[in-house]
Amino acid sequence: MIAPARLAAYETLLAVARGRADLPSALARARGPLRDERDRALAGEIATGTLRWQAAFDRIIARFSNRDPARLDLEILSILRLSLFQLLHLDRVPASAVVDDAVEMARKAGKRSAAGFVNALLRRASRERDKLPLPGEPRDAADRHAAIEYLSTTLSHPRWLVERWFDRIGFDATAAWARFDNQPAPLTLRVNTLRGTREALGDALAKAGVDTEPTRHAAAGLIVRAGNPLMTPLADQGFFVVQDEASQLVGEFVNAQPGESIFDACASPGGKTTQMAAMMRDEGLVVAADVRARRVDLLASTVKASGARSVRIVRADARLPLPLDPVFDAVLVDAPCSGLGTIRRDPDIRWRRAPSDFESLAAIQRAILGNAAALLHAGGRVIYSTCSSEPEENEAVVAAFLEAHPHFELTRELRTLPFKDGLEAFYGASLVNRPGLR
Repeated sequence: MIAPARLAAYETLLAVARGRADLPSALARARGPLRDERDRALAGEIATGTLRWQAAFDRIIARFSNRDPARLDLEILSILRLSLFQLLHLDRVPASAVVDDAVEMARKAGKRSAAGFVNALLRRASRERDKLPLPGEPRDAADRHAAIEYLSTTLSHPRWLVERWFDRIGFDATAAWARFDNQPAPLTLRVNTLRGTREALGDALAKAGVDTEPTRHAAAGLIVRAGNPLMTPLADQGFFVVQDEASQLVGEFVNAQPGESIFDACASPGGKTTQMAAMMRDEGLVVAADVRARRVDLLASTVKASGARSVRIVRADARLPLPLDPVFDAVLVDAPCSGLGTIRRDPDIRWRRAPSDFESLAAIQRAILGNAAALLHAGGRVIYSTCSSEPEENEAVVAAFLEAHPHFELTRELRTLPFKDGLEAFYGASLVNRPGLR
């Protein structure tokens, strides 16, 4: 009998490979029938790890089979990839069990003729795990060709992306960034300071069997080191939300003050919305907007759980002029973006994005930024942020906005970088409306 976790991981990877879903939604669907929490965790570990190391696995498949992986049936390719992850990165599963399950999965997928191929390739990979056909780290970091081969194949990142990073920051920083992306991301919480302090929540979680430590940079964050806070009674009481540390720094960057009025243009799922309300001590007004009904519902759920009374929710499309007066002290535009700064947490993003995406994304980002900034009174500030690593979505969007709106001034920037800060790559810019600059 095939292990339930492996079947769920296979279904997840196949859905992602076919372009039917992103990793979070595909994984949620595949894990739904699993009742054992250990199976759910293992399915997530296999699917996520397989996507992290996909390029390395494809090189192994190509060299051991003399076939282009792109020409294999997606079912067989997905089975080989997830099995290689288990053989090479998980030591608690016997190799024989992994291979046997892979062969049975091939048969179950209606690919009985490929069962022998799957068996032979995986057994060879298991035997030769200490001498895999992967590029080694270049002796000369300035050797661009060797560096890109290593970064894109052995460290499993899209060639076009590591070429950009290599040309921008050099080999050492790019390699550190890629290694960061290939490490499992810790579960990070933001304490809801409307309901208590970081110290009090840490103590309460410890009593519930969850070990945490304070984040290094964010003022109200906790990193989970052991245990699952989402399985404790505290999870349903609004004491915390799951929010990456870099994302928390963007919320802090807004510098929301008690009594202010703030417009949050792309607010769902509501982490930064409720963070700003807490920073304001729930004194003032946060108008939180999103465009899709399902995301508005998710936003409303997050706000309700937080207990914030200063938040008002509206459904609005910030890509279009907004029907509100210019009365706000601050506007947050946490813009839809490529998500390339969050590859560690969402490894499928590295394979779903392409350089051609930037033009259309930047057009949307410029439109939202311009429409949202129109809601500021004189002296108000707009904070533009993304979870992208790429300048087309960050500095270039800000520069285009400033050129079109000369009465705005760039006053501060925020940048988090994996190789420098040990955090996902986020960007923020604070722009102040100064009519006298016209």
